Amino acid sequence: MDHINQDLRYDEADLKEAVKVMKEGGIILYPTDTVWGIGCDAANEEAVRKIYELKKREDSKSMLVLVGSEGMLQRTVKDVPEIAWQLIEAAVNPMTIIYDHPIGVAESLKAEDGSLGIRITSEKFSRMLCERMRGPIVSTSANVSGKPTPMTFAEISSEIKNGVDYVCRFRQKEKASSKPSNIIKITRENIVKVIR
Repeated sequence: MDHINQDLRYDEADLKEAVKVMKEGGIILYPTDTVWGIGCDAANEEAVRKIYELKKREDSKSMLVLVGSEGMLQRTVKDVPEIAWQLIEAAVNPMTIIYDHPIGVAESLKAEDGSLGIRITSEKFSRMLCERMRGPIVSTSANVSGKPTPMTFAEISSEIKNGVDYVCRFRQKEKASSKPSNIIKITRENIVKVIR
């Protein structure tokens, strides 16, 4: 495949390799609907631990996950509140919602109260990754904990690039800055709280 239009269409070999690495318990660096993310199979406890180590992040700080569809969200959360569907429908920008009772994910991904931030990605490459994995994938900013979040691929440190098992090629050349998603928490009483 010619790579002239690399930023317009993804390369099937790139996608396949990223999926293969995650299925084997590895961690990847990949583009999302917001900033570049470090990812792995969200159900693989060992792979999640590798990301915490690479980011030098405390296990008590939870990470969010991406899902590729509304159906996948329903399989990852025991009971999606009606208010969440309304927020998803109304959202203009990428929005991560923190839900109670996530299922089928590594325990270390969850916050101390058992909740988990989940976003339905609208970006084609990350959505295909979720679909091929048939489940959620971890998405945490590509930086060492406490350092600024890189807004483009070029800003990601070599420590992170060298620390993952695979670096996706798609969208590496983009110069436009991205920004992290909005984060909203829905409490057990269905109260909506804006975190970011």
